[in-house]
Amino acid sequence: MKTWRIDAKGQTIVLASDGGVPAAIYWGPSLPETDLTAIAAQAQVDVTGGMIDRLPPIPLCPVEGDSLHMQPGLVAYRNGRALHPHFELVSGEDNRFVAEDAALGLRLTVEFHPVGAVIETRTVLDAAQPVTLHHLAAPVLPGPQSGDIRHFGGRWIGEFRAEKAPWQPGIFKREARTGRSGHEHPPLAFFAEAGCSNAQGTAFGMHYGWSGGHIMQAEELPDGRRQIQWGHATGTQGTGTRFETASLAVTVSTHGLNGCATAFQRYIRDEVVSWPKPDTARPVHYNCWEAIYFDHDLETLKDIANRAAELGAERFVLDDGWFGRRDDDTTSLGDWEIDPRKWPDGLTPIIEHVQSLGMSFGLWFEPEMVNMDSDLARAHPDWILGRADQIEGRQQRVLDMANGEVRDYLFDKIDAVLGSHDIDYVKWDHNRLLPAPDATQAEGTLILLECLRQAHPNVEFESCASGGGRVDAGILRSTQRVWLSDSNDPLERLRIQHEAALLLPMAVTGSHVGPRKCHTSGRVSDIRFRAWVAAQRHMGFEMDPRELSEDEAQVLRDVASWWKANRDWMRRADILRLDSNDPAVIAEQQLAEDGACFVVFAGQAESSAQILPRPLCLTGLDPDATYRISLLNADEAHHLSRGTPAIKQGPVELSGQFLMHHGLTLPWRFPETMWVLEGARL
Repeated sequence: MKTWRIDAKGQTIVLASDGGVPAAIYWGPSLPETDLTAIAAQAQVDVTGGMIDRLPPIPLCPVEGDSLHMQPGLVAYRNGRALHPHFELVSGEDNRFVAEDAALGLRLTVEFHPVGAVIETRTVLDAAQPVTLHHLAAPVLPGPQSGDIRHFGGRWIGEFRAEKAPWQPGIFKREARTGRSGHEHPPLAFFAEAGCSNAQGTAFGMHYGWSGGHIMQAEELPDGRRQIQWGHATGTQGTGTRFETASLAVTVSTHGLNGCATAFQRYIRDEVVSWPKPDTARPVHYNCWEAIYFDHDLETLKDIANRAAELGAERFVLDDGWFGRRDDDTTSLGDWEIDPRKWPDGLTPIIEHVQSLGMSFGLWFEPEMVNMDSDLARAHPDWILGRADQIEGRQQRVLDMANGEVRDYLFDKIDAVLGSHDIDYVKWDHNRLLPAPDATQAEGTLILLECLRQAHPNVEFESCASGGGRVDAGILRSTQRVWLSDSNDPLERLRIQHEAALLLPMAVTGSHVGPRKCHTSGRVSDIRFRAWVAAQRHMGFEMDPRELSEDEAQVLRDVASWWKANRDWMRRADILRLDSNDPAVIAEQQLAEDGACFVVFAGQAESSAQILPRPLCLTGLDPDATYRISLLNADEAHHLSRGTPAIKQGPVELSGQFLMHHGLTLPWRFPETMWVLEGARL
């Protein structure tokens, strides 16, 4: 029996093999130096009646034919016949394991790559003769023996809805088959042991970094063992001789879900995203979409730009409507030529005006899509995916991104616009589900994105897919920001951002102050709540600034100024979700990299069941240190808050131990408001 161990900060994976594909016989918190053969011996289980004579271990890629009566990690066919390979290990060193079935001409490679507190792992299948692949799993790892499965559902303007499922005999499956990561099933899950919360307990985190649709299966076998599989959505990879899973990022925490969250946040920020200007501060954003929609007029936009700059914006983004004859969403996608009706002198006048105000300029594209009412569709109907009689989405269809001619056309059109204008930002949208899931579609999009990035290395790209429909490490290897939701409703955003912090750092998460009356919910929200919710992430504005009263404008100036003063340390801060004793309060603590300071955002999402706030416990502090904490927006206290809690009167100084185990006593607030607290270690 051969054994290996793979270590990253906070976690260890132990592998064992008796000649075949290694099995993960331990995945959990970091192990000390230990005898791995003793661990391998513990992996041998008993046998009783009604079983086969020896229970084989669950390998990193279980296959049918090995007496493993479970979901296989490889399902492939050749000439219409199912393949049942018998892999033999031929090498295992440097965290790379190669196994072969010489008779079938198959080679299986499994790789592990520790990165900080995350281990990246993937599976590669090579075939001497073509095979048709139905399913290939990233390396299969064991699930914990207690607790539950924490996963996510969602929808447009309602992304990242937290769900729980129990472990039980059989398979729990989530599959995204829309052709993108999906509002419905983002590729993220946590396997929490009993008693796990945000700040305490043991949790196992897994993120499949792929934008083209995925499957997650958590299976409990009749013998009680548990396996967890991730891979591309089934049946989407076709026939070929080489197949690869995406990188599966895994992490383990003994400090609750926050330990997994901070591991993923740092991984995305420091290892996945490549920043065009890494030393440049994240700019306050302005997007004109909810101010003008398709109604472009130079003088109007100049006025809006003036007001946005006065509020503190540092980047101005011109959204949909600048190209073709794009007066609504029924026409012109694919015709990436500046509309001479709206822009007789091109985009240069608005760009020069924006830059004269000290802002940079960004532009919206939706390259993967096409309207039937477009010059492109009329010239190249063969470039469109799906049947001619398909049901459209948002009056549009999808271009075949696997076709090199399509990518060349799109590159030439986008390159011409970027190359002839001073543009430092592209909002890349994706508003239509695929007619059928196809992995080559996502692969083609990533190829195009990389070509554009090489041609324009100083341009930042944002991934938007009807908001948060494409949020994953795969797309973030080619982009630097995600538009987390099309909803600018601060109440919705408060929850969405809270859940998405289990994966995403502040630096990549766009969040904008929307209109007084939200365009997606109809809810009217106070400017202070809107501003502070946006200040939790990469802050921006997306409203018509002409609607603002002077009081509202001053609030935005003040909060934007605060955000600019703190954005550099917040960019590298850990976002820690707080375990609120009041379910009406959604709270987080952003803790600086060196632990010297923090900010707490405590959102009162609804009326509390009890009459007064419960103490809010902080986390991640030095228990022996003393912290000075101030209520930044104490001036927002309503006259119904009639008492004198200490934090309301001025700064308080308390020990980390007290703050984490008793918590802060906050003043009373109305629903849909936010307390903001600043803390510093003395």
